[in-house]
Amino acid sequence: MWNTKRSVLLAIVLIFAMVLSACGSNNNNTSSEGTTTPTATSGSEASAAPQSVDGVDISDEVHLKMIFVGPKPVDYDIVFTELNKKLKEKINATIEGEFLDWSDWAQKYPLKLAADEKFDLIYSANWAGYSDQALKGGFLELTDDMIAKYMPLTEKAMSDVSWDQAKVNGKLYMIPQNSGESVEKVILYREDLRKKYNLPAIDSPEAFSNYLIAVSRNEKGIIPFTPESGDWKFHNLDRILLKQQNEWNMFDLDMPFAFKLSDPKGQVFNVYETQEFKDLLVYYKNLADNNAWSKNVLNSKNDHQQDFRQGKTAAITHNTGTTGSLMEQMRRENSEYEVAIADINPDKAKSVAISTQNGTSIHATSEHPERAMMMIDLMQNDKEIHDLIMYGIAGVHYEPVGDDKYKTTDKNANFTGFSNWDFNSPLNRGNESFPQEVTDMVNSWESQVYHYPLETFVFDNSKVKTEIASVGNVMLRYGIPLEYGVIKDIDKGLEDLNKQLKAAGLEKIQGELQAQIDAFLAKQ
Repeated sequence: MWNTKRSVLLAIVLIFAMVLSACGSNNNNTSSEGTTTPTATSGSEASAAPQSVDGVDISDEVHLKMIFVGPKPVDYDIVFTELNKKLKEKINATIEGEFLDWSDWAQKYPLKLAADEKFDLIYSANWAGYSDQALKGGFLELTDDMIAKYMPLTEKAMSDVSWDQAKVNGKLYMIPQNSGESVEKVILYREDLRKKYNLPAIDSPEAFSNYLIAVSRNEKGIIPFTPESGDWKFHNLDRILLKQQNEWNMFDLDMPFAFKLSDPKGQVFNVYETQEFKDLLVYYKNLADNNAWSKNVLNSKNDHQQDFRQGKTAAITHNTGTTGSLMEQMRRENSEYEVAIADINPDKAKSVAISTQNGTSIHATSEHPERAMMMIDLMQNDKEIHDLIMYGIAGVHYEPVGDDKYKTTDKNANFTGFSNWDFNSPLNRGNESFPQEVTDMVNSWESQVYHYPLETFVFDNSKVKTEIASVGNVMLRYGIPLEYGVIKDIDKGLEDLNKQLKAAGLEKIQGELQAQIDAFLAKQ
């Protein structure tokens, strides 16, 4: 009796298992469109990850690591958790970010590449030594075939000019941003303090100096001006008072070379040997003597933007995008401080960023370069992914306004301040509350934007790497103290600076740079 019942039960179980197997077999069939359903990850639990995208096998899940510059966002975990869900669904990959804070990124960034650490992607930019790191072998070369296969959206959206601007010696090591921006530096200052002391409009270097000195003499506990921290050989105020004021272009802020924008031959000169630089040192010395910045300025690691937001400093410098965003944030938070921006070179030629102002490079030792390229493709061109990496979570960090605008929330600052700008693209949203006066200022520059033959020139420093490193050390040791008015005798300080630069190999670098410029212009 028991054996009979057991046989019947066994037969029922076998029939039921066959039915389940048949159902499962039908569910796993490939559709007529050629799509496949996800395979199981463990047991009977199915995964949402696709097995292929445009013929690329992505059946193996990949974990990517990317190096960003800037502070780690407060809400990194919740945003990247959501981002990784989407990346897993679309390309079966996840990403982890590591952040190099502004106070020490300049030292850590090259070390990350030199030490061959394990990571896949890294923010790159012309101002962060892109061409130098490419020539050192830190970045993977990206070929046309790779871009066509793994980045079809980017290949379609990016202009030939942007690709060309990103090439070093004819080879590509970066996926550049795909949206232009102004790179001119402006001054963000306390308008309430200007009004309080009945000062004239800040529209010239002299007016700015008067403002800083007035704050220094009358406002206790407020530092008049705070520069950005880091090992900048030429800080943002230099770019306003030296580069923009004199309509020069400086190839690389790690070298003291410039040429006049109006010079068709691109004759290079040593900035430190010019009368313009000496005059600027006199200007800076006067500010230093009047306590326009902290006595500890050479060693400060303060976040100048946060200091301004908190009322600890009365002026900072940055580009219009950054200063405008900070203005918007302070107004949204009902800050007690009235703030404004100033262009103290209103009649000078302006320039726009070339594509390498922001970009993403793949580490030369990445084990997953194909999936890394696919991820960049989505970051720039997939609306859902782009919105996440650029603005955070809708309803938390921002409110979408149509397809191309957004409104910030009180948690917006929890996902800002780091280098997600490398994913700039035509999908960028405009801040509905971005200060109109900043937009008007940028628009007013359109007739002053200056394009010049050397705009896309890239210096190959492979023959003078040692000399450039030595010159950079001299600039930090002898040049920066001069610029902040620490050296009492300007003439003696300049003499020592230029003497040390020549000993470090300045003339060899200049000769190599000029030879490459001449060759570049000869081909135009």
